[in-house]
Amino acid sequence: MALGNLAQRFLVAVVAVPILLVLLHYHRPEPTWAVLFVASLLAMREFFAMTLPVEDRRAALIMGGIASAAFYWLDILVVSRYPDAPHALAQVAIEGSSVAIALAVLVPGLYYLFRFRDIPTVAGRYAATVAGIIYAGFLTTYLAKLKLLDPNDGGDTVLIVLIVAWVADTGGYFAGRFLGKSKLYEAVSPKKTWAGAWGGLAGSLVGVAILKLVAAHWLTWVDVFLIAIPGGILGQLGDLAESLIKRSVGVKDSGALLPGHGGILDRIDAVLFIAPYVYIYLLARH
Repeated sequence: MALGNLAQRFLVAVVAVPILLVLLHYHRPEPTWAVLFVASLLAMREFFAMTLPVEDRRAALIMGGIASAAFYWLDILVVSRYPDAPHALAQVAIEGSSVAIALAVLVPGLYYLFRFRDIPTVAGRYAATVAGIIYAGFLTTYLAKLKLLDPNDGGDTVLIVLIVAWVADTGGYFAGRFLGKSKLYEAVSPKKTWAGAWGGLAGSLVGVAILKLVAAHWLTWVDVFLIAIPGGILGQLGDLAESLIKRSVGVKDSGALLPGHGGILDRIDAVLFIAPYVYIYLLARH
């Protein structure tokens, strides 16, 4: 007998969450980056499948992988963890994000310059390639960068983002299902309601508060509110943004990798908008 969508989601969570917790609480950042790098490749692959012709997808994915790896490994926070790193690399890492952005823009530009094929479509293909690298590649990489800001190397900084996104998703699902009547943004996502949006914010706040009490004791109550509320709002906007992209290209799910969840992009669309905010907030807090 086929499992319902909710049951499929539950089974995926039962398998994935313990693995994720063990990975995040390993004291070294490299395994976290490796898994998230693979996730970024899968997310870019799904984005390019929706927006690029088949002939450009492999090249776009290779360029995205190189730029996303540079976005992480040329970060001064990463390089500073390796005292034996060459001095020249440390100097480049001071402007590492700029180098990665240059790679994300210049390399695709050179690719389409020499592999343009159908000239009238180049602008759209070039724009989709750069957008996919930054949206699905760089924004996913912020999760790996968050591990570098954890005071105890326990992965709680990454968990904050996942909790804000996924507990909000659960809270929004049940609030919307049982209380939802007024539509939130019907043109983009017909099933979302204002009740679901408020339920999602409540879920974000409760989730971060529990994390503070159980593990992330270094968070203050001001941090809890300043992370959960703006983060919860950004997560819902990220969800809507991906829905808009899918609607514009006429697909229901970005992929079918995760039973009950769709593709990787469908599962991390909120995370992509939350992670940079939490990273900047915690970086400023330091």
